[in-house]
Amino acid sequence: MIRSPFFWKLFGGFTLVALLGIVVTGQLVSRWLETDLEASIREDLGREALLIRELARPALAGGDAASLQRQIARIAPGTETRLTVIREDGVVLAESDEDPATMDNHASRPEVAEARRSGRGSAVRFSRTIAATMVYVAVAVDQGGVRIGYTRAGLPVAAVASRLDGLRDIVVVAGVVATLLALGAGFWIASRVTGRLAVLTGAAERLASGDVSVRIPTGANERDEIGRLAGAFSVMTRALAERVATVEDDRRTLRAVLGSMAEGVLAVDADMSVLHMNDTAATLFGADVVRSVGEPIWEVARVAGVGEAVEETLAAGGQVQRELSVDVAGATRTLELLASPLRDGEGRVAGAVVVLHDQTDLRRLETVRSDFVANVSHELKTPITAIRGLIETIVDDREMPDETRDRFLSKIQNQSIRLSLLVTDLLTLARLESAAGLPDLEPIDLRTVVNTSVDHFRVDAADRGLTLEVEVPSDRVDVLGDQDALGLVVNNLVDNALKYTPEGGRVSVALRTDDGAAEIAVRDTGVGIAREHHDRVFERFYRVDKARSRELGGTGLGLSIVKHVCKAHGGSVTVESAPAAGSVFAVRLPRRET
Repeated sequence: MIRSPFFWKLFGGFTLVALLGIVVTGQLVSRWLETDLEASIREDLGREALLIRELARPALAGGDAASLQRQIARIAPGTETRLTVIREDGVVLAESDEDPATMDNHASRPEVAEARRSGRGSAVRFSRTIAATMVYVAVAVDQGGVRIGYTRAGLPVAAVASRLDGLRDIVVVAGVVATLLALGAGFWIASRVTGRLAVLTGAAERLASGDVSVRIPTGANERDEIGRLAGAFSVMTRALAERVATVEDDRRTLRAVLGSMAEGVLAVDADMSVLHMNDTAATLFGADVVRSVGEPIWEVARVAGVGEAVEETLAAGGQVQRELSVDVAGATRTLELLASPLRDGEGRVAGAVVVLHDQTDLRRLETVRSDFVANVSHELKTPITAIRGLIETIVDDREMPDETRDRFLSKIQNQSIRLSLLVTDLLTLARLESAAGLPDLEPIDLRTVVNTSVDHFRVDAADRGLTLEVEVPSDRVDVLGDQDALGLVVNNLVDNALKYTPEGGRVSVALRTDDGAAEIAVRDTGVGIAREHHDRVFERFYRVDKARSRELGGTGLGLSIVKHVCKAHGGSVTVESAPAAGSVFAVRLPRRET
């Protein structure tokens, strides 16, 4: 507080005003006391002149002047006053300080001349008789209506000055005391005001630094302007705290919303500097969310087209939409960019917001859908064309030998069976991919599913000259599932194993449990699958050997159905295989604890 410049300004101003007031007041009081003292002295001298007037009247009327001189001589030593009795003609009859006989005629003295005119006179003049400046008051003495003389009282100016000096000393002492009191009062007032302002200043600085919890205590007796200012500041602080809390809540909500968005969001100001960027956009651009704030957009999003789109939006004030390709983690992603202007309260363009939609999966799905339609068309067209051609041939050739007709009808039957299997698999796949998916799952024992499927293929395995083995545990292996769907999985895997295993080979189906999961492994000693085909064998209509697959009557949808059924049950399917070394397809499903 003592170091505060405002304290010294307030204290100095208060002190200066107080000192000026004390000096001016002291001067006025001193002047008034001096005037009053002079008037009082003249009144006192006049009274003393009146007191000796009756004493001097007999002598002035022709009585004994010597007796009067003795009386005046006895009276005067008790006072500082010089007493004089003067006849009408100016002759001095009695004098307290000098011998009347040696004194000059006083008829022309100013105080006597004034008393002759008005009955009373006064003057301040140098007295040659006593060689001192004196203050005189003369009073006329009348008898029977006739003026017979004058009585006069005088006081040396030095005595008057001595009294004035005493009064001035009192005024000076009073001024010094008043000055000290004023300094103390000024110090107390300045300290109090500065202290309260310091509290307000500290609170304002804390508020400016972001601390909205600051409060200023106000006393019940602090009803002045500073007290009201403190009260208003406290109200403002509370209101600001509520608004800041609201803004922070809105900001956290906005950040949570933007952070959880699958789309990338990027906001820039009018100078194309980044204001905000969510995690998705940072991942797409390979940037850091925190460090990117304040950086130019072309430094953050080093992707051709982003900066140009933002610049176009800021210039035109309208939306800009375009498609971009971005390399993310070594993979090319297709992005749809939508840039929209941000406007301030006056409607001017103050920035832009960029929303990035990752269209990679959509484009891939569109490609898959297009390929699926093409594959379905091709797969359906082949048997339909074959059936149509064979039927037309039979119809056109009425004389066709029975042996040839039977061979054609056999081919029509095979193609119709293939067409039926294809349609059935397509419907199954569509059901698995639909929103309905599988019906409600129920507890089933996988041993029943595996044994039923293996039993179904034993005759087929024997016809092909293959050994079909099954291995299941003695205890129940329960899972939550759809028995028909899981049976379809095992059927497809066993069917494929039998088809691609040469005569004399072996196909084994094993059911095992470990780590809370059930595993169905179908192993064969067939032709095997090269490693580059492992990731694609579960795609629709994908065939490693297309000619062999069609020859064996496959639809190309079996493994895709297996994959979707496993996924619907919360499980997975994997393949381990190598050319001429056979294959192992393993299905893992979560086990139901009993």
